[in-house]
Amino acid sequence: MSEPTTPDTTLLVIAKSPSPGRVKTRLTPPLTPEQAADIAEAALADTLDAVRLAPARRRVLVLDGRPRAWFPADIDVVPQCAGGLDVRLAAAFAACTGPTLLIGMDTPQVDPDLLAVDWTLADAWFGAAADGGFWALGLRVPDPALLLGVPMSVPHTGRVQRERLVAAGLRVRDLPVLNDIDTAEDLAEVARDAPHTRTARLAQAYHALAARTTRADVPAATGGPA
Repeated sequence: MSEPTTPDTTLLVIAKSPSPGRVKTRLTPPLTPEQAADIAEAALADTLDAVRLAPARRRVLVLDGRPRAWFPADIDVVPQCAGGLDVRLAAAFAACTGPTLLIGMDTPQVDPDLLAVDWTLADAWFGAAADGGFWALGLRVPDPALLLGVPMSVPHTGRVQRERLVAAGLRVRDLPVLNDIDTAEDLAEVARDAPHTRTARLAQAYHALAARTTRADVPAATGGPA
């Protein structure tokens, strides 16, 4: 992007509170539910770091679950509404006025510069995810109707959502495709791409722990006949 986000932009992060058994369940196995929750917490912390460094009028965490003590005080925390993901995303946009960019908690590799979108270039900014979903959606004029009814968490979610924007006559610009953390393979890829993040450091620590545990569980070799 050539220009920074305007000061009027609201940055939204939609997330689940990182509780074992409720988040990152596709990481178990190889991780335990507690380790998967730790990864989710690290990913959310990395994401909020990027949001805090990006220029914006307001920064909001739209949360499913209880707030944590470590959540940054300069980010507003509001509860998610009930309903499917399309309803919850639509409600998050409905609560905003002016240009709004929403991202999830599954892309801890996100850079503050990626969030500095230029609203003079587009009515909507779209960040596709490698799994067929999307990691970012920005609307210069928030319109909840653009999200309602979009099938979520399926391989064609991103395609349908982007087509909805185009069909509404919006000028759509694309952000880079990013990898969501859903599986152990995703986690390893993100850790390679963003080794400076909390998420990568924790993933590497859990990988090393698993390797040590595996070696300890292998019986020592016994001598055979001469």
